[in-house]
Amino acid sequence: MEGSTVAEYRAGFVSFVGRPNVGKSTLTNALVGEKVAITSSKPQTTRRAIRGIVHRDDGQLILVDTPGLHRPRTLLGERLNSLVQSTLGDVDVIAFCVPANEPIGPGDRFINEQLEQYPRAKKVAIVTKTDAAGKAKIAEQLLAVSELREWDAVIPVSAPRGEQLDVLVDELLALLPTSSQPLYPAEILTDEDTSERIAEFIREAALEGVTDELPHSIAVVVEDMLEREDKDLLEIYANLYVERDSQKGIIIGKGGSRLREVGATARAQIEGLLGRKVYLALHIKVAKDWQRDPKLLGRLGF
Repeated sequence: MEGSTVAEYRAGFVSFVGRPNVGKSTLTNALVGEKVAITSSKPQTTRRAIRGIVHRDDGQLILVDTPGLHRPRTLLGERLNSLVQSTLGDVDVIAFCVPANEPIGPGDRFINEQLEQYPRAKKVAIVTKTDAAGKAKIAEQLLAVSELREWDAVIPVSAPRGEQLDVLVDELLALLPTSSQPLYPAEILTDEDTSERIAEFIREAALEGVTDELPHSIAVVVEDMLEREDKDLLEIYANLYVERDSQKGIIIGKGGSRLREVGATARAQIEGLLGRKVYLALHIKVAKDWQRDPKLLGRLGF
């Protein structure tokens, strides 16, 4: 008599790597089903190894969305790269993301070469943004990606449309080690603490529609969160740090208009996260050349 085969439970760590703006954070959020990583078209949006957790009956994927691997130009850049390298040394699967709508370039090849440093991890290629390319273009990209190396799997996906995400999860789970139990409880979707997520929402709002020189220069620190019991309101006080006075003007905008927009956008996200009313006070501070100053980097959490 044949017994029914139950799939073995698998759990482990998967890291998405790729050039900036190839859809790593969008994919992380789509798989987790909640916004755990901020998204922006600006490079270096992700500055920490954010863990999003995908729970399934047959396993658990812990997604580590690292900063994009790049050739560093500042001390911050070097620290982000070393964060990526220490993260990749510990994961079970490295998933290399390449968009369907852009040809493979030197940046992609550079990252593909870096993967040689991590022989322990299995390697998967994900062709992202298939919603932005036609069938012929997707087929061409899948072929080009396959020629880079022997992958354990090559999967095309569209995170915004939710296409092929189940297939991706199946493929990733199959490559993870077996586990006697989940690594995280079922109710946890990320191990980022609340104040870190709030700071990231503020930074995301501040990044929207700003000039190229600014994104790297913005850091956000939540200084205080206070309960206003008389109004059932949470007061949040946060500082936005920039490197120069001219950048301070860009964020504040004419008559404070831009800062008000940033506050309104961030507050809506924070209220969605916390499920309650929030009063948000933002202050802009100049920390001169903080990206190159080891002391300031430490103070701002890098």
